[in-house]
Amino acid sequence: MDQAEQLRNIIKKQSPQRKLARVITVTSGKGGVGKSNISVNLAIQMSRLGKRVIILDADFGLANVEVMLGIRPRYSLADLMFRGKELKDIITKGPENIGFISGGSGIHELTNISKSQILFLTQKLYELDQLADVIIIDTGAGITDSVLEFVTASSEVLLVVTPEPTSITDAYALLKTLNRKGDFVPDSTVIKMISNRVESYEEAKQLFTKLNLVVEKFLTVKMQFLGAIPQDANVTKAVMQQKPYSTLYPNAPSSKAIFELANILCNNATPKVNTVNGIAGLFSNLIRLKFKK
Repeated sequence: MDQAEQLRNIIKKQSPQRKLARVITVTSGKGGVGKSNISVNLAIQMSRLGKRVIILDADFGLANVEVMLGIRPRYSLADLMFRGKELKDIITKGPENIGFISGGSGIHELTNISKSQILFLTQKLYELDQLADVIIIDTGAGITDSVLEFVTASSEVLLVVTPEPTSITDAYALLKTLNRKGDFVPDSTVIKMISNRVESYEEAKQLFTKLNLVVEKFLTVKMQFLGAIPQDANVTKAVMQQKPYSTLYPNAPSSKAIFELANILCNNATPKVNTVNGIAGLFSNLIRLKFKK
């Protein structure tokens, strides 16, 4: 029995009565489209709606979530996995009662994990499931191995796209590459598109329709339209101050729009797909993918 199989078996043995967190993976085809900003502000708005939210910053090397919040964490996921730190040590407190975890190099080191580390990681991840109602994973941008692995392992994905032609083409390239992966099962992943930096809701819908027409014609990937966030100068102002626009400018058009998206997500149940829920389930899939290489 390989290590990935061991982890899956451990997860199956957990009590079905234990509540697992809802895991939402946020990604994009290219950088600079506002993906991390959406992750942070979505977390804040979901927290305001009564959810316990933790962000996992899986954008290795760039630490965009840290920059958005103006907070530098002391420890990362790698410290939990390989350096003896406890879960409470690596969760950094953010605004509006959200927490966030820096991924560090932890994900890249999964292929070297031992049986005892698998047992330890599973136990800690189940602890994380109990500490949060929602875990938002902010991936890197583009068609990198780590991004594709996270999206393939996820059951609920938010795809951020802007009207820029490069954003549209890169989003399609991401979906096309994902579609070609033998491990990707379209029926097990719900992909919801967010149109960001649009001038109107009509433009947002047109953006989705444009991309979805090509996706439906050439790919087996299924997309849904989640909603839109308008072009808003307050977003740039907030980034410059290293504060989330939801807290700095609560009445700004962008803040109201991200609240609507959070409200839609909170009022919709976790997608019914054929995957193991919770952050432990996602990491089980992630390890399985890595060990197949």
